[in-house]
Amino acid sequence: MANKLEVWVVDDDQSVRWVLEKALRQADMETRSFERAEHLLDALGSSQPDVLITDVRMPGMDGLALLGRLSHLCPELPVIVVTAHTDLENAVAAYEGGAFEYLPKPFDVDEAIELVQKAARRSGLAAPTAGTINKDIPSLIGQAPAMQEVFRSIGRLAKSSMTVLITGESGTGKELVARALHEHSPRAEESFVALNTSAIAADLLESELFGHERGAFTGAESRRIGRFEQANGGTLFLDEIGDMSPALQTRLLRVLAESEFYRVGGQASIKVDVRVIAATNQDLARAVSDGRFREDLYHRLNVMRINTPPLRHRRQDIPALINHYLADAGKELGAQAKTANSDAMDMLQSYDWPGNVRQLVNATRRITVTAPGGVITAADIPEDLGGIHGARGAQEEWTQSLAYWAEKELIHDGTPLVETALPEFEKTLIKIALNRAKGHRQDAAKLLGWGRNTLTRKIRSLNLD
Repeated sequence: MANKLEVWVVDDDQSVRWVLEKALRQADMETRSFERAEHLLDALGSSQPDVLITDVRMPGMDGLALLGRLSHLCPELPVIVVTAHTDLENAVAAYEGGAFEYLPKPFDVDEAIELVQKAARRSGLAAPTAGTINKDIPSLIGQAPAMQEVFRSIGRLAKSSMTVLITGESGTGKELVARALHEHSPRAEESFVALNTSAIAADLLESELFGHERGAFTGAESRRIGRFEQANGGTLFLDEIGDMSPALQTRLLRVLAESEFYRVGGQASIKVDVRVIAATNQDLARAVSDGRFREDLYHRLNVMRINTPPLRHRRQDIPALINHYLADAGKELGAQAKTANSDAMDMLQSYDWPGNVRQLVNATRRITVTAPGGVITAADIPEDLGGIHGARGAQEEWTQSLAYWAEKELIHDGTPLVETALPEFEKTLIKIALNRAKGHRQDAAKLLGWGRNTLTRKIRSLNLD
């Protein structure tokens, strides 16, 4: 009979230890718990687990320092890091410290067990070399699951110079993600060069990217060094790559494939070592099928993909973002930062933010100037940002949209309206409730007015798992 998997847990929170112990034993695993990292290190003198789960912030030695010790003591021990303090720095530091996986609290117990089993299957793999993270990208803020996945991706790529494609709506912070990828890469000490390809006229973009020789065209009075040469050894971020002309797509493909190019009007090839990170708010796969984007270039760029979520899909992050950028606006104006009361924050959190984080940043500046007091109230929220009149208008708008949709369905389709609309209606409400409840199904069920079993059944029947 095979030995049971042995999993050790280090966490100063007794309730977390209890929950994990119970779940691990129910999954037929042996378990042992420790309140402090020092106690775990003492125990390692006589035995060793198959998998370790550790918190980050603990009294005495924290989880990241523990990772550093374990990388020398038992480098092949897979470590799963769990923490309530979920930010980019913790995520990257955990992966660079040798963690097998990073799991933000509150976590789903089933997901934790699945990770343990996955770690055990791969326990023969050596852990990555420990490293030190001292970079700071403060504007990448997020507790929402979608942002945690962004942090995980940056952490996994921390030792890599791999080409990355960042997708997402305008204003979601694609350049911030690109900068974070650069700052946490082996190229961090070299240049980060950013270029919005859609902001430059098509006939000038070739020269902007590759440079030109003197006399290459009318007005070229001297040699110009292009962005690829400026970024040599570092990272070149190409934003809105989907708008690039077919001719330039061909030139870019050659640079990615051969790491060399010619300046406009030049005769000698120039070799470069550049990591390319591209971004787009378009569906490049569709652009390929429509013949607007080269398929071979798409595959060259899409080595790794990171999707930046729109703000409406991470509403739980809005208060933290509001407070962060209100503080920035206060510094910018040389005044004390303003705060939003609960009513004002609820309004801002329920607003859809079509311009995403970029719109939120500008809104905090605007409200800092226009709100008369130190505390922002509901009356201070402009109507176009979900203020009192705007909220009423939004409610009227969605019911009018529903009525318009129903009229069209009756004309073009014979499917009963409720059979079509109800599943989509329930899907939307379930997603919003789970997002607001930070993934806790019990809390989400209460928000919906259902029992937990009803919510679980609905999730399965609507294929939301």
